Amino acid sequence: MKTGTATAANADTAPILLTAQAPPTAADAPGQDPLQRARAFAEPLLAGQRFDTGEDALAHADGVCAILQAIGAAPSMQAAAYLVYAGDYLQRPEEVVAKSFGESDAALVAATRRLVQIQRAARSAQVEAQRRAEQIERVRKMLLAFSRDLRVVLLRLASRLQTLRHYAASRLPCPADLASESLQVFAPLANRLGIGQIKWELEDLAFRFLDPEAYHRVAALLDERRLQRESSIERVRSRLAADLQARGLNVQVQGRPKHLYSIWKKMQGKGLPIERVFDVRALRAIVPTVADCYAVLARVHELHRPVPDEFDDYIARPKPNGYQSLHTVVLDDDGRPLEVQIRTREMHEHAEHGVAAHWAYKEAGVKGYAGQTAGAASDAQVAEARKAVLRQLLAWERDYASSSAAADGGASPATEAAAFDERIYVFTPQAAIVELSAGATPVDFAYALHTDLGHRCRGARVDGAMVPLNTALQSGQTVEITTVREGGPSMDWLNAELGYLRSPRSKAKARAWFNAQAQRATIERGREAVEKLLQREGRTAFKLDDLASQLGFRSADALFEVVGKDEFSLRNIEALLRPSEPEPDPDARLAQRLERAPTPAASGRGGVLVVGVDSLLTALARCCRPAPPDPIGGYVTRGKGVAVHRLQCSNFRGMAEREPDRVIPVAWGGGGGGGGGIAAGAVYPVDVSIQASDRQGLLRDISEVFAKDKTNVIGVKTRSVRDAQGSTAWMTFTVEVADASQLASVLAQVARVSGVRSAHRRSG
Repeated sequence: MKTGTATAANADTAPILLTAQAPPTAADAPGQDPLQRARAFAEPLLAGQRFDTGEDALAHADGVCAILQAIGAAPSMQAAAYLVYAGDYLQRPEEVVAKSFGESDAALVAATRRLVQIQRAARSAQVEAQRRAEQIERVRKMLLAFSRDLRVVLLRLASRLQTLRHYAASRLPCPADLASESLQVFAPLANRLGIGQIKWELEDLAFRFLDPEAYHRVAALLDERRLQRESSIERVRSRLAADLQARGLNVQVQGRPKHLYSIWKKMQGKGLPIERVFDVRALRAIVPTVADCYAVLARVHELHRPVPDEFDDYIARPKPNGYQSLHTVVLDDDGRPLEVQIRTREMHEHAEHGVAAHWAYKEAGVKGYAGQTAGAASDAQVAEARKAVLRQLLAWERDYASSSAAADGGASPATEAAAFDERIYVFTPQAAIVELSAGATPVDFAYALHTDLGHRCRGARVDGAMVPLNTALQSGQTVEITTVREGGPSMDWLNAELGYLRSPRSKAKARAWFNAQAQRATIERGREAVEKLLQREGRTAFKLDDLASQLGFRSADALFEVVGKDEFSLRNIEALLRPSEPEPDPDARLAQRLERAPTPAASGRGGVLVVGVDSLLTALARCCRPAPPDPIGGYVTRGKGVAVHRLQCSNFRGMAEREPDRVIPVAWGGGGGGGGGIAAGAVYPVDVSIQASDRQGLLRDISEVFAKDKTNVIGVKTRSVRDAQGSTAWMTFTVEVADASQLASVLAQVARVSGVRSAHRRSG
């Protein structure tokens, strides 16, 4: 159901009213022109509606469409004007417009409606300081809206101009805040984008509403001599046109329209009387080429005496908004000043239509910048046109901040402009705008686009030139990233002193990459160790996830990670793979050993014979840990049998000197005396001392050497000492061997482990 009259939303004020009405079927009529379809779609929704400015909604949309047509906007742009206003009377405007006209127009409707709400909220501020802050914030948000869809700026400018025209035609008082905003925000924006046709009219109408006395005074001064002025200008115009055409120049000479606000500003700013404002009497010459511009200039100076210091060459030095023209002031036959502007047709279209003149819509027949049709425009030309417009928006934003501060009389322009220094806007090669924090680098830019692009970034071009990756970017620059196919960030990027990354978000992404790499390396190291263990145990068919689950881990990778960090011993896995048998009773173990003894005389452990004594208890000394074929001797202890030592054991030599009567000869079993024989299947514990530079993974690497040699390790003691050489690790491995001579090869392998300084058997 449609609303009656009252307060539907216009593009400048108003709340959004909703209706359940379905989109008109006429909008879907096949073969209709897009502009006709859009108007047919909007007409039943807008008919009878009035904005709170008093405007008829449909008439406002028609007026906006006409303004867009006058500045050369494409038909699709004109059609969008109807869709934006129709969206205020739909329950789900973006969805309905997308279904009937496409996603592009739906996005335009959404962006414009959001911007209207921003403007309306900002105008409602009461406190002046708050008002200024909100105005600056509104400008920032307008910039963001424009950057995402540049059609929004044309719609906003045309809508504001149509609203001012309504107040002028109806002779209703225009709200001061609306007129002030038009003069302070919209007119400078139109000027920055080079849309002179809209800029002048916005200024004149806003001037009329804000200072009607001054407006009518300037108008009266101009009208006093209007007939005399127009007749003299026409005389000079016709004579100049005839003279130039006689010289073979294809030129169009026309009187230049007067703009009251511009004249008043010159009178106020320079304290000039109306007679000294030169552009009250003005001509404009339009020619085909730049060379013709200078030819016309030369002829004008031949015919009329130029006024000193009143010549400007904006062709050689264009204005920041792209404006180009030759300006000169000459004296006519009566000695009165006359301004003459000389430009090409393309320069004229750009001066009048600005962004609309060079905005490439990719529609055949739409006039483009430099005389090209948009249908013939390449993607590169479209991108360059877009970037040119966005750069002007960025410049306009900063100009606005500075002028706002200066007009306020409080903070300096630099202080106010600092509100905009917290971020910058740069472009991709496809002209997409990217918002970054101030001081951001090309690496920050790459991470802002995509995390993987940041990881693989290796070089950057800024405005076509190669730059270091720690270069601080500036607003308006175009940045192109060079990448490698595979790779990751450099550790240097995380060095704050080198300045590669300024954004906390970029730094977090780079750190996350290195953390993930370290975790992957740890997991791979743990996987390799577990798989080697399974191979040694002949259990390669064992499922790794099942193994992890039985050990209490949620996944195989979780198991590999703790193994790789040396936080989980492989012996735990061995225990799972080889369940230990119950420990036998000590008396039973002794009985078994006695039964396995090769001869009755071999009553000691490990096949040691005590010569001349049967069944005498023997034990291998822990201080020197003898093993075949070490030369050995026995020492009769008090109550513990015979302790067997290596002959070079310092403890044994000391006891032999003090109590020689307790020393008895002993020999390894199975070979008679002299240690020639060794008991079959017997193994002996031996201590190995290792000194090394301490590092992560050292214990694991040494253990792997013993494992590869199939030398069983039954005990490890380690300690780390900080000394002049750094951190030194002292390790004692207790290993089981059948023959001490086999230690030589394994100790040689241990000595080759990175960081190991020495590896030898402990002598006791």
